[in-house]
Amino acid sequence: MEKHMAIIFLFFHAQLTLWTSSATQTNQTDRLALIYFKDSVDEDSLEVLSSWNDSSHHCEWPGIVCGGRHPKRVTSLNLMSKGLGGLLSPHVGNLSFLRSLVLQNNSFHGKIPQSIGHLFRLRHLVLSNNSFSGQMPTNLSQCSNLEVLNLIDNQLVGKIPDELGSLSKLQALFLAKNNLTGSIPHSIGNLSQLFSLSVIRNGLQGEIPRKLSKLRGLMNVQLAFNQLTGKIPLAIFNMSNIIYFCASDNQLRGSIPPNFGDTLPSLSYLDFSRNMFIGVIPLSLSNASNLQYISFDHNGFHGPMPANLGRLKALEGMFLMSNQLRDDFSFITSLTNCSMLEIIGVDNNFLDGLFPDSIGNLSNSVRLISMSSNTMYGTIPPSIGNLFNLSFLGLSNNSLSGHVPSCIGALYNLRNLYLSINMLTGEIPSSIGNLTLLSLLYLSFNNFYGEIPQSLGNCKQLIELELSNNNLSGPISREVLSLSTILIIFNLAHNQLSGSLSSQVGSLTDLLELDLSYNKLMGPIPSSINECLLLGHLSLAVNSFHGEIPSALGTLQGLQELDVSHNDLSGEIPSFLTQLINLKYLNLSSNKLEGEVPKEGVFLNASAVFVFGNRNLCGELSRAIDGFTKNNVIGKGRYGTIYKGNTEEGSWLGLKCSTWAIEVL
Repeated sequence: MEKHMAIIFLFFHAQLTLWTSSATQTNQTDRLALIYFKDSVDEDSLEVLSSWNDSSHHCEWPGIVCGGRHPKRVTSLNLMSKGLGGLLSPHVGNLSFLRSLVLQNNSFHGKIPQSIGHLFRLRHLVLSNNSFSGQMPTNLSQCSNLEVLNLIDNQLVGKIPDELGSLSKLQALFLAKNNLTGSIPHSIGNLSQLFSLSVIRNGLQGEIPRKLSKLRGLMNVQLAFNQLTGKIPLAIFNMSNIIYFCASDNQLRGSIPPNFGDTLPSLSYLDFSRNMFIGVIPLSLSNASNLQYISFDHNGFHGPMPANLGRLKALEGMFLMSNQLRDDFSFITSLTNCSMLEIIGVDNNFLDGLFPDSIGNLSNSVRLISMSSNTMYGTIPPSIGNLFNLSFLGLSNNSLSGHVPSCIGALYNLRNLYLSINMLTGEIPSSIGNLTLLSLLYLSFNNFYGEIPQSLGNCKQLIELELSNNNLSGPISREVLSLSTILIIFNLAHNQLSGSLSSQVGSLTDLLELDLSYNKLMGPIPSSINECLLLGHLSLAVNSFHGEIPSALGTLQGLQELDVSHNDLSGEIPSFLTQLINLKYLNLSSNKLEGEVPKEGVFLNASAVFVFGNRNLCGELSRAIDGFTKNNVIGKGRYGTIYKGNTEEGSWLGLKCSTWAIEVL
């Protein structure tokens, strides 16, 4: 009996030893895999992995979770946003109990190791926002329990593997923002559990697979920014669970089914913009009562605006720009029923009609109205002042007339105001100075008269000012010239502005383009303009500036175009102009300049320099034709006189002289 008990004891002891040895070995497998993972990391700015050492069990390391049933086996590796960089070690494939691998938002690079395909328990693989390259591993299909595959925002190339269609438990497939090519695999139609698909911003081609319509649980479809062609399969418009459908920026064509608003009752976001769709926007659109955003812009839709838009109580944004829609503006009245509305975009269509006073009855949540490039007429209704949350108002290139109502100053949140190319008249209201958040102001090509309101100087965030082609008069106030925030355009050309140009112009220190041409400005060009160090384009043409070209302009090393023609400037052409290495266009015509024409820098390019109309100017060209005397005239035409000249080498050349330039023939 004792002998048998001893044998039984030795047997169980051997089994316990074998089990302990096996457990120790598998524990070491996970630990070693993590050590190899750490060794492949060459960037650890937050020192997250510094505690991955022998001072603690690997289940206690940051980012590691071990299981309950198998307490020393790693089930989750989550190091999202930890400032890590380097290669992803193939030894990660030895973490055989791993269910979740999350390395999102780091700087890992190189290929995704094929060994990940060994992780048959894996449910979540999230490697987004890194720099992984190469092709997607085809053996990911062996991760048969995978539910989420997220590889967004990497540098992956090649095709989407057909083998992914075997992942029967996959619920979310995110491959956006890579460099994937080829077509969308038809096998994706086999992913019966899929509810979210995102492949935006790749180079995918071909047609949208009809088999996608088999995925009855699909709610989120993101196909934008690819090169997809053909028509959207009709069966997709019968997928009643779709909430978010974005197929913008492709080459899709065809029309939208007339009943789509009835067959997609859950639809909340629909974006077909920048494609080649045609046809009429269906009346059933207003039946999709959950719609929040509609974007059909930049297509070929024609016909009337969709009716009964006011039934879309959840509507927040409507983008119908750049189509061929023909209607009046009565849809504005319907939209007053949309209490959550924020955005109306209908510019670049063929809408024709009176600007409705009902604009002021829109929801206070409206922040963007863009209706430029239509045929809107009438006056701007005073009721527009009710839209106090408006930040963008675009009404350019219409046929609006009358005065701009002073209540425009009640739009305290307005940042962009576009009223150019209309027939607006009267004075620019001084209340515009109340728009202290204004950054872009475009009032050009109208019939505004009177002085530029000094209150404009209150708009301390203005970066672009366009008031050209009006009948504005009086001086340019110091307050306006003190708008040092203007970075891009300061354009007052083609007006009736008078007086001298204040030295305050030097306050525009970051300005890129200054155009004061075709006015009645006089006096010297202020030397303070040299403080506009970023100036690339300067036009003071067709005014009455006098005195010499200030040497201060020589500090404007970024100057590309300088036009001071048709003034009363005198003195010699300053030599510093030859040292402006970026200067590509120089017009000094029709002044009172004298002396030699320089022979260096921009002056070496005869097609870039215009100096005609300075009678006391001399140089090689003037000497060649003996001062443009009648004796050397060999022809005349509508656009100038042709002179014969002799070069120093003894050959002759023809010079065509017009009002603006001398052209060598």
